[in-house]
Amino acid sequence: MFVVTVHFSVKRNQIEQFKPLMLENARLSLELEPGCKQFDVCFDPSEPWECFLYEIYDDKPAFEKHLQMPHFKLFDKKVAEMLDNKIVKTLTLVQGSVLSS
Repeated sequence: MFVVTVHFSVKRNQIEQFKPLMLENARLSLELEPGCKQFDVCFDPSEPWECFLYEIYDDKPAFEKHLQMPHFKLFDKKVAEMLDNKIVKTLTLVQGSVLSS
């Protein structure tokens, strides 16, 4: 499995505009991309301008397809000016687990 983490620092005056765009991008990624297996969106409650994504794809080509999807391209274009910083990392998932309640 191919893992992508993204750390966004959102401009403080853009947080409320950024959040719905981010959530829509995540929803559409899961809905429209069979190779997208997980797309978690996290915000730091004490620093709400900090957003962290944890995404899992079948493989690198599935992630590369994600980057070409119309919904992602639109999201990327809309949020570009809302950000102070964006850090993307890719990893290989060696072992994963899910806790159930």
